[in-house]
Amino acid sequence: MDKIVIHGGKRLSGTIPVSGAKNAALTLLPCALLTEEPLTLRNLPRLADIDGFQHLMNQFGISTAIAGSRPEDFGRVMTLQATRITSTVAPYDLVRKMRASILVLGPMLARMGEATVSLPGGCAIGNRPIDLHLKALEALGAQIEMAAGYVKAIAPDGGLPGGRFSFPVVSVGATENALMAAVLCKGKSTLHNAAREPEIVDLCNLLTAMGARIEGIGTSDLTIHGVPRLHGATYMVMPDRIEAGSYACAAAITGGEVLLKGARIEDMEATVQALRDTGVLVEPREDGLYVAANGPLRPVTLSTAPFPGFATDMQAQLMALLCKAEGSSVLTETIFENRYMHVPELNRMSAHIETKGRTAVVHGVDTLTGAEVMATDLRASMSLVIAGLAAEGETQVHRLYHLDRGYERLEEKLALLGAQIERIGAD
Repeated sequence: MDKIVIHGGKRLSGTIPVSGAKNAALTLLPCALLTEEPLTLRNLPRLADIDGFQHLMNQFGISTAIAGSRPEDFGRVMTLQATRITSTVAPYDLVRKMRASILVLGPMLARMGEATVSLPGGCAIGNRPIDLHLKALEALGAQIEMAAGYVKAIAPDGGLPGGRFSFPVVSVGATENALMAAVLCKGKSTLHNAAREPEIVDLCNLLTAMGARIEGIGTSDLTIHGVPRLHGATYMVMPDRIEAGSYACAAAITGGEVLLKGARIEDMEATVQALRDTGVLVEPREDGLYVAANGPLRPVTLSTAPFPGFATDMQAQLMALLCKAEGSSVLTETIFENRYMHVPELNRMSAHIETKGRTAVVHGVDTLTGAEVMATDLRASMSLVIAGLAAEGETQVHRLYHLDRGYERLEEKLALLGAQIERIGAD
C-alpha cells in the first residue's frame, strides 16, 4: 500500500489551483439520471470517489465520456447520457465504499418509478443514518421497503405526487436526495429546514439549468414545482471550499503564503473567520484567496455546525494547525460523534490533545516531530499531512486511499508550493 513521506519544516509559498468540489460533484453526477439528454460537467476533480460514482452510473446503463485532457492537468470534463436506464439497482459491491451512492435513490425513483440501493459505506466517522432520506421521499409519495441490506423505493402509478417535509435536523444528503426527486414530481413540494450548504446551491443551480423550477435557493425553505421532464446542460462544478481551507491550514502552519486560485470566500466564511481568529491573514483576490501567516498563532474556541457555521469537514485540519498555537484551544464536534480518530495519531507527533466526549482541548506545543501515522478517514488524513509539513524530521502517512477519495493529486499540489513530499509505492 502506498504511503506519503514528508520532510517537514519547509515554508510553503506560491499559487495552488483549487479543484472542483468533491461534495458538489458527487451530487451533480446523479442528476444525469433525470434526463435522456447529455449532461456535461466541467471541472470534475480526479478522485477515487468520482471514478467510483462513474462506475455506478455505468451500472445503470448510462454512458460516460471523458473529454480529451492532458494527464498533468487538474480537473476534467465528463459527459453522461442516460438515454436508456437498463438497471435500477445499485449493488453492494459498488456502494459499500462510498456513502454518496445513496444519492442515486431520489433521481432514479423520480425517473423510473423505482430504485433499489444498497445501504451505503464511506468514512467510519460515526453514525450516519439515512432515515431522513427515506422519510423525505415518503413525504413525496414513495413507498419504502428495506430488506437484506437494501433500500427499495417505489413510486405510485403515474409518478411521485410531491408533498411537504420538514427536516427535524439539518441533513445535507437528505436535502439533496429530496430535491432531485421533487423536480420530477407531479405537483408542488416544499422542504423546510433544508440544508443551505454551497453544494446544495450548486445542485439547485444545475437543476435550474436543466429546466427545474425551484424557489428559495440558498435558504432553508425550498419550494419545488415539479416539471414533466428535464433537459441536458453543461455546468461548471464549484471550487472545493474544503480543499481550499485545508491548503490554507497547510500554508499557515508553515508560516507561509499562498494564493488559493479559484477559491470563493462566500463559500467558506466560517473557515476564513476561524483562520483570522488564529492570526492568519486571509484576503479575497480577483482570482482567489490570499493566505499568509508570519506571526504566532492564537488559540481559538469553536464548534462545528451546519452551514453557515464552521464545517465538520474542516475540524481535523484546523486542529492540526492549532497544535502550533500559543495556548489552549477548545473544539467541539456537534455533527459526528466519532470524528476524533486523528487525535491519537497527532499525539504520536508530539501534539498535546485531550478529548472528552465531543470536546477536544488542543494544547499548543513548540515543536511537532515526525512519525509514522495511519489515516483513519478522509479529513483526518489531511490533518496528518498538515502536521507533517510543520514537524521536525520525517513523517510517513499510511492508508492513502482515504486521501485519494477527496484530494486531487495532493502531493503534486503541495510540491508546487515547495513542500518536500513524495508518494512511495508499496513495492
